[in-house]
Amino acid sequence: MSETTVTIVGNVATTPVYRELPKGPVARFRLAATARRFDRVRNEWVDGHTNFFTVWAWGALGTNVQGSLSIGEPVLVQGRLRVRDEERGGQHWTSADIQASAVGHDLSRGTTAFRRARQGQPGRQPDGDEPSFEIDPQGEGEPRELGEQSEQREPAAVG
Repeated sequence: MSETTVTIVGNVATTPVYRELPKGPVARFRLAATARRFDRVRNEWVDGHTNFFTVWAWGALGTNVQGSLSIGEPVLVQGRLRVRDEERGGQHWTSADIQASAVGHDLSRGTTAFRRARQGQPGRQPDGDEPSFEIDPQGEGEPRELGEQSEQREPAAVG
């Protein structure tokens, strides 16, 4: 079975929701990706259609997403795309989810500072479908705080 891997550039649209589950930590947030084009008649950039994706980040990635992202920040997300169709309450819904393998700030639009996460128990990947955050999951805990590590490294020599 082929996986559809995508890289999406957009903005964080919702505050990341973080949970500690029996399968491991997970964070989810909505990502808004808006196409922009240059309108030659008006001589300015204009926004096109906005696509919204639900991003699921498992394990250490989920823990780091929770401690790093805020609404409105420009990010790049890479992962597996899954489009789902379902019936809920008599209505048809289509959703586009991304199971993230990497998430990072878009450095073409600003700067960021990297802090290495504290060494801990590695996160586990889920074996099934993502949880529903509308239902109170068992084992729900408060988000862990990321500690700052004061490890300094010398830059690599170039040449």
